[in-house]
Amino acid sequence: MESNVRRFWKGFWQVADPKIWIASTVPMAVGGAMAFGITGSFHWYWFFVSLIGVYFIEIGKNAVNDFVDFNTGVDLMVAPEKRTPFSGGKRAIVDGVLTLKEAAAITAVALTLGSLVGVYIAFLREPGILWIGCTGLFFATAYSLPPFKLAYRGMGEVVVGVTFGPLIVSGAFLVQAHFLSLEVILASLPIGFLIANVLFINQYPDYEADKQGNKRNWVVRLGKARGVIVYGVLFAAAYVSIIMLFIFTGNPFWLLSFISFPLVFRAVKIASRYYEDIPNIVPANANTIITYQITGLTMVLAGIIKRILTI
Repeated sequence: MESNVRRFWKGFWQVADPKIWIASTVPMAVGGAMAFGITGSFHWYWFFVSLIGVYFIEIGKNAVNDFVDFNTGVDLMVAPEKRTPFSGGKRAIVDGVLTLKEAAAITAVALTLGSLVGVYIAFLREPGILWIGCTGLFFATAYSLPPFKLAYRGMGEVVVGVTFGPLIVSGAFLVQAHFLSLEVILASLPIGFLIANVLFINQYPDYEADKQGNKRNWVVRLGKARGVIVYGVLFAAAYVSIIMLFIFTGNPFWLLSFISFPLVFRAVKIASRYYEDIPNIVPANANTIITYQITGLTMVLAGIIKRILTI
């Protein structure tokens, strides 16, 4: 019994994967910093409550994705030499540390808790968060589960970009400020483009398995060579949206995000050269994630500096 409990908790943390919560922490921090920059106020309690709710939804999404990818055989088809720290799913079921029933239970409990946190915020802080929360909950389930299976039908990249960009940034801002603005929407775009690109480049090691399992993401649809073009375009879209944000607000500190450009240049160069060589493409995966983190940090600074300069 005790060994089963240890196995379950090992599987739970494997599928929860706290190290990737940075994906949702970045847009939460950007939305919160912008709220402080525009309104001059920040409520730590509601920020952390919101963050916990988002983490629960993320855990539920991870668990259901592992469940579906195991059932379709995609995770089982990834060759050992194609596995990297950035791809191949959480593999908790494949590794035998979770059963299908346990993964389903984690999905149900985590999504329920995330929903309850959203209802709590809506009733005691900001009613408008309900539509954002419901949309996020739908995406978390529809990403993998039938009948939608958006990740299998070429919509996974869009769902991830919209969720971690406009939805979470706007939600974090709304909880703090009780309103939304065009500036917030513009600020969410580079975050959305970059996190979609994280997913995009992470699909390269899984290309053969995804293709065999009929997981028709855009790397599978386009092929590896043409996919590199989209990879570069998504980076370009992120930088263009930052320039648009600067033009709209007149705040030059948004341009701090361009300090990540050398990383982006190197990532695209590596992907162009090694898209068939999985061990050597890994630095492109890492640079994409680091670019996402640096962009989030510089955008947080830009939002905070705006308030400091107006004092």
